[in-house]
Amino acid sequence: MSPAPASRPIPAASLRERLLAMSEPGYRAFSARLIPDLPPERILGVRSPALWALARELRGSDAADAFLGALPHLYQEENLLHGYLLAFERDFDRCLARVEAFLPWVDNWAVCDSLSLPCFKKHRQTLAEAIPGWLASGKTYTVRFGIKQLMDHFLEEDFDPAFPAAVAALRSEEYYVNMMRAWYFATALAKQWDAILPYFTQRRLDPWTHAKSIQKAVESFRVSPEQKALLRGLR
Repeated sequence: MSPAPASRPIPAASLRERLLAMSEPGYRAFSARLIPDLPPERILGVRSPALWALARELRGSDAADAFLGALPHLYQEENLLHGYLLAFERDFDRCLARVEAFLPWVDNWAVCDSLSLPCFKKHRQTLAEAIPGWLASGKTYTVRFGIKQLMDHFLEEDFDPAFPAAVAALRSEEYYVNMMRAWYFATALAKQWDAILPYFTQRRLDPWTHAKSIQKAVESFRVSPEQKALLRGLR
């Protein structure tokens, strides 16, 4: 049987075959080095532009709905495609429900950090109500996702001092949680300097996060030379 034209809806059962056809062995090896905690056999090696093109082709289709409901997925690229499809969701309640269903299956930083949901920007108040549950979940990438939402959506006009306090209060042995905490505080220094600096002058963070946050802030173009000099003195 001839394959369906690219412009026609793709049956959900054939999505994996499409992904397999787009895989590149060299890119698979490259991706495996970036995600050492993921078994290499779960990586196909499909580039992001190709996954985005497939997501655009699928969005709004019955095949997309079936795929989003078919958790868990086997391959990394299936999880990435899942996240890219969620990015096209415009109904906040449906998007949030689908995110909640997906988070327990997110098992690496690349999928976690690729979850960028435009509809969240217009519903920050309701989003803020969901974040404490993610932070308290005890699941590495659910916690990381929650911190990232605070970083992406609540460091400007909707900033609240309770948010950095919640991130500072987290304690974890997980590298990928603590790295996101450091990323959060480095970004917060760039956007909310006066509110965030006391976390460093008063050493409210654990030593690793304190040092890593300063390192990342000093490397940032968004922090002034004068601020960087002050931060270097707080190492």
